[in-house]
Amino acid sequence: MLQKFIVSITLFMSLLANAQDPIFTQFYLIPETMNPAFTGVSNAWSAGVIHRRQWPNGNTKIDTQFAYLNNLVTDEIGLGLTVQNHNEVFTNYNYFKVNGTFSYIVELSSEWRLRLGAEAGYGRKDFNFSNLLLEDQIDVNTGTIGQGSIDPGVLNNNNNINFFDATAGFAFDSEKTWIGVAIRHLNRPDISFRENGNVPLNMFLSIHGGHYFEFNNSPSSLIPEGSSLLLTANYMRQSQYNRLDIGTIFETNTISIGVLFATNPERRSDNGHLLTSINPIMSVKVGEFIFGYSHDFNTSKFRRNQGIHEFSLIWQFGRDCSRCNNYKVKFRKGGGGYQKTWG
Repeated sequence: MLQKFIVSITLFMSLLANAQDPIFTQFYLIPETMNPAFTGVSNAWSAGVIHRRQWPNGNTKIDTQFAYLNNLVTDEIGLGLTVQNHNEVFTNYNYFKVNGTFSYIVELSSEWRLRLGAEAGYGRKDFNFSNLLLEDQIDVNTGTIGQGSIDPGVLNNNNNINFFDATAGFAFDSEKTWIGVAIRHLNRPDISFRENGNVPLNMFLSIHGGHYFEFNNSPSSLIPEGSSLLLTANYMRQSQYNRLDIGTIFETNTISIGVLFATNPERRSDNGHLLTSINPIMSVKVGEFIFGYSHDFNTSKFRRNQGIHEFSLIWQFGRDCSRCNNYKVKFRKGGGGYQKTWG
């Protein structure tokens, strides 16, 4: 029982102090999870959803879902909507947000363009404080649990908080290369569950990019025509926490397969691991749909947790070819390959 108390308090304080954002392994496939500047990047109506199940073994399960819908409504302006839900089974903590997204495209040259993006909306965090077990509720002599506590500042907290949240980002891209920067929680909303608390949500920095190498195939080549190799990376930092995902993906017109490596480059603790997980990724294109799957194999001491599974589905439809001028058949000019048009 005492162990349950310690775990509950530790997790509770972690939520108040750190409030880390959920992240996705398949960031390159659904760039809307990283940066609002990618709103409308598919040059068509595009919708998608990604489901992330982390540590599905027992009460450690964490589920995160992200969905989006967007389009490039003019040659320069993209509009969209994103919804995210995050739930932790072992704490009954839930984080929900819905945001409107906007992007504006500036042509810098015949090869490069600048995408400016903004995102804003409603956030809600829920935590069931009735599940918390405080030390003075335990009778150490009999092991029984009492109903009262001398800490009403905890038990009398609200179970949920609502807040306004804002994000901004930009990206430079060309036919084969892209690099972007985004910062979430620019307004530092107060996420304290205490009535008179003040816990600003830490800003989340993401620096991401990629480059495509196209294969010049001959008719006798074993590599399918139109194949390419993507090198991509995503550096993320929130408060003292940091992560760098880096890897490569081999892509054809119908199938892609690759691997990403999740690293902890700063290793702030003596027991920290530089390589925290190895993440194979694959996706398949069927008509207007793209199906993706990835699995994170943990390489740290936190083992026997069944890793992390991600399932994604993207639907690109109603492509307006009046805006297809200066676009290659396989890659959109300026699209950088982070979402293929698939023909």
